[in-house]
Amino acid sequence: MNHLPVSRLFAVACVLALLMAVLSIAPAGPATATTPFDCDGFTCTDVTFTGGNGLALHGTVIGPAEPHAQMPGIVLVGGAGPVPRTQVQYEARAFAAAGLTALVYDKRTDGYSFAHRDFSLLADDTLAAVQTLSRTTGVRADQVGVWGFSEGAWVAPLAASRSDDIAFLLTLGASGFSPLRTQTWSLAMTLRHRGAGGSLSDTIAGPAARLLGDTGAFPEANFNPLPALAALHIPVLALWGQYDVQVPPAESAAVLRNTLTAAPSVIIGFLPDTAHNGRATTDGFDRLGTAPGPGAPRGAFAPGYLDTMTTWIHRATGDTPPPSSAATPPSQPVTSSDPGHGWTTSARTQLVLIAALVLAFTTYLLRSFTHRDAHPGRTTRRLTRAAAASGLLSVLATTAYVLAILSFNARTTGPIIASRPLAWVILQLLTLLTAALFAGRALAAVRTKAATPQRISSAIPLLVGCLWLTWAITWGLFSV
Repeated sequence: MNHLPVSRLFAVACVLALLMAVLSIAPAGPATATTPFDCDGFTCTDVTFTGGNGLALHGTVIGPAEPHAQMPGIVLVGGAGPVPRTQVQYEARAFAAAGLTALVYDKRTDGYSFAHRDFSLLADDTLAAVQTLSRTTGVRADQVGVWGFSEGAWVAPLAASRSDDIAFLLTLGASGFSPLRTQTWSLAMTLRHRGAGGSLSDTIAGPAARLLGDTGAFPEANFNPLPALAALHIPVLALWGQYDVQVPPAESAAVLRNTLTAAPSVIIGFLPDTAHNGRATTDGFDRLGTAPGPGAPRGAFAPGYLDTMTTWIHRATGDTPPPSSAATPPSQPVTSSDPGHGWTTSARTQLVLIAALVLAFTTYLLRSFTHRDAHPGRTTRRLTRAAAASGLLSVLATTAYVLAILSFNARTTGPIIASRPLAWVILQLLTLLTAALFAGRALAAVRTKAATPQRISSAIPLLVGCLWLTWAITWGLFSV
């Protein structure tokens, strides 16, 4: 068994402690309702199979009311979160109505949480579901495929790359990038939708993303989808909504088109007036129409979404797969950003710097109230105390605010003033105040006549100020 080094464990503990503090003040998400599986007009069979690590998983096989002999089959892999089978049952019903047999299963909660997930383990669950469906009466074992949505569009290709038993692959809202890069792009789109511009998006996509990703606080942060995609030798249909705001559609489509070179047939498509999850929308954020039934995500299915998939499956399982094609991608107003790999923004560097600043500021504040003669002049002492208090507040408040946005999909952004989140404007003003206090402290130190030992002691707060300035610049607090 591999053990994390003590320094890595300490780093994870620090970031998780910040996240727990954020969790205690952030708004709670909506509860997930449990609804019965709707089998009206279809045949349904509940199944139990053994997934990764020996975990028992439960699902439902759904097919036409009058099954045809030797039908193709499809396993549905849902998106992020504890997805119950009922959440994708209406896609499964559409596949069954088109003459396929579908298997949907409750996503594991053992080994999957807000702080931990393992795509490899989820892929093992998918492979077990494929094996179960392949043994189902009336299903052609050589024509079982996989549908993967969002997070499932990372998992499904990984499962398909490990097995010759998967005959075709469909993805909806697949990202060509790591989960961390994808998430920061989505946050940038959300901020843009809310009218927020400026340096906050760059801070989230840069140093804050590195802080979460390198420490492991963001699960599967740096998962690389390209090796699995490059290994596929089966027909692939990759779809995105025109208004997908959760993965970068144009960039991801280009990545998949350039990576799926071994696949005999690749269709790259974009669904008009469609959101990330296949629902009708005008901008990616709203949802139009009524959900197909209880437990389904809000909004009606976008026109053409289901028909495009079922028509393609029948062609892909026929004698000749459809020829490859790539539709023109929609405009993508924001370009995704790589969080970077340099040591200056690594989690270790950032944590050491943040810890040093918090320790130095806190120590000075405590000493300034107990050692009145620590500085030769009253003005110098007051300026240093004010700079330490302001610097400490800026470090803690900025880190907590940005991590809250990353953790809760920008629901903690707050009001927007003049195209900037008000909280971010306040933090930038606090940064300017801290810089002015340190500048005043430096000027006071120059004007103060003191002995050499006192001058050396007086220079220490200025050194801390230089470290703080480095941190503030890195986190974009001086950027427009």
